Amino acid sequence: MPDLADAPGLAAALLDTPDLARRWTHVQGVAARARQLASTIEPCDRDLLIAAAWLHDIGYSPLLVDTGLHSLDGARYLQRLGYPDRLCSLIAYHSGAHFEATQRGLTAELDTFTAEDSPVADALTAADLTTSPDGQPVAVQVRIDEILARYPSNSPVHRAIISSRHHLVDQVSRALRRQEYESQG
Repeated sequence: MPDLADAPGLAAALLDTPDLARRWTHVQGVAARARQLASTIEPCDRDLLIAAAWLHDIGYSPLLVDTGLHSLDGARYLQRLGYPDRLCSLIAYHSGAHFEATQRGLTAELDTFTAEDSPVADALTAADLTTSPDGQPVAVQVRIDEILARYPSNSPVHRAIISSRHHLVDQVSRALRRQEYESQG
């Protein structure tokens, strides 16, 4: 079984290319944000969260694109490499991916992974949706608006974000409340 500590290297191998430079910058920012949020989850899950943050967007690599749903393509790749099922599932479902799977007609394929409603899943989505494409911290509403502006209204991504906006904001809010509680504790 691959080591979770190898996640940054695998992500770099797949995303640190001229064509994906902005995506790679985003992923590095998401990993940094996940490290900040790690104190809000059980210690036994912290390495899992950070590995998931590094790997959450590997499905954008042209080497992995299969279905067009980056979360699913990345999760399938990690599964083939022998990564833990839980990591693969976190990747598969991150940031409301089931909404995009519905738009793309890929729910049966996504359902081969297990959806997780947990502080870890919340923290991964929060790390992703509070990091700009340029790797900088950003408010979740700003990030959602940026995604909507980047994709045309007929895009499955755009339609999925419209459908999932409240769900995503709730997930991020839960993670940020945990962080606030932790910092006061």
